[in-house]
Amino acid sequence: MAVKKSLKKKITVTDTGAALWASPDERVRDREKKRHAVILTAARYFREHGYHNTSIDDVARALNVTKPTIYHYVQNKEQLLFECFHAGLQQIMEVFPEVQDSKATARERLVAVIKRYAEAITSDFGWCMVQAENQDLSPTMSKKVRALKSEIDHGIRHIIMEGALDGSIRKCDAKIMAFALAGAMNWIAYWYRSGDSLTPTEIANRFIELFLLGLQPR
Repeated sequence: MAVKKSLKKKITVTDTGAALWASPDERVRDREKKRHAVILTAARYFREHGYHNTSIDDVARALNVTKPTIYHYVQNKEQLLFECFHAGLQQIMEVFPEVQDSKATARERLVAVIKRYAEAITSDFGWCMVQAENQDLSPTMSKKVRALKSEIDHGIRHIIMEGALDGSIRKCDAKIMAFALAGAMNWIAYWYRSGDSLTPTEIANRFIELFLLGLQPR
């Protein structure tokens, strides 16, 4: 008896043995989940043991997969570090278009950016966000890291300059202020530990209070 095409369900097995439907959309989602697991596991290893003391084998063992499986998602350890770095920065980069068309003042939009920055820097990717550039990367990879960091910097500068125009932020050197904000936020990665008494939101609120009191119009 013929089987209706709509009822056919192919099954694939993940590296952990879990069965997943293999429709095109689900295969894409499954691959993204696996890729995210690889990146997240690597980020945690880099944070705990350092980049040079972490190997692809370590990541594979932690995920209970083979080494070639990791290479299915990244070309080498350097690219794996970059993906961890990018995953952290992406959390911040996403907030800029979110607030760009908002009717909120520049001051309010800057607050939103700082809150998202705090969430990113206290995530598992925080160490990679601030340390990636210090790991003897190739010139090509270093350039990519600097380019992404520059996007964040210019996004913050732009909001500060808009604040000077709408009156919500006092006139100041936007470049220096952006450097100061990013530097202070990045330093959180050096001392924050999950389980600390302060949540990422509480940390962000304290930084907001510190910086914005100094940014109030006079």
